[in-house]
Amino acid sequence: MTSGGQGKDLDVLDLQNRARFEQLVLPHLDAAFNLARWLLRSRSDAEDVAQEAMLRAFRFFRGFNGGDARAWLLQIVRNTCYTWMEKNRSVELTTEFNEEVHQQPSDSPEALAIAGDNRERLARALETVPPRFREVLVLREFEGCSYKEIAAITAVPIGTVMSALARARQRLSRALAQATPQEAPREL
Repeated sequence: MTSGGQGKDLDVLDLQNRARFEQLVLPHLDAAFNLARWLLRSRSDAEDVAQEAMLRAFRFFRGFNGGDARAWLLQIVRNTCYTWMEKNRSVELTTEFNEEVHQQPSDSPEALAIAGDNRERLARALETVPPRFREVLVLREFEGCSYKEIAAITAVPIGTVMSALARARQRLSRALAQATPQEAPREL
């Protein structure tokens, strides 16, 4: 058994493609982690999935024929997230969010005091939105992707992206409105 024969089986990029990968794909590592974090709602799971997605992107970079490297990478991250969720959280993908079934336990006074921060409130509200709606919100509002990029990443028509985004915004708005009375700062 020679080591030369094994090297051909490995998906290793030559120096030129490796430099191209580093230039085109690596700058979007934060966006990849951000999308994974919002879809999976767990930092450690997102780190694992983002790393797996980057390995997949590296392994299949030879197949990248130009275009939007960010959209290409985020599509890989999205697919990796959904594959991970199917294995680990199959119920979450098939269950639509129902306020009656998925009620949050009431927070303690200490938690309510801490919850005054709008960013925390937004994050909690966003986590109540189903994953497929959450992803279009994150891609559009946090990552600044165009409808066309989101359509490419999610592999759905632009019209579907637009309607999903509208529904996602409505659900997020409802979640924020429901959280507001409980979390309104109290005057001393």
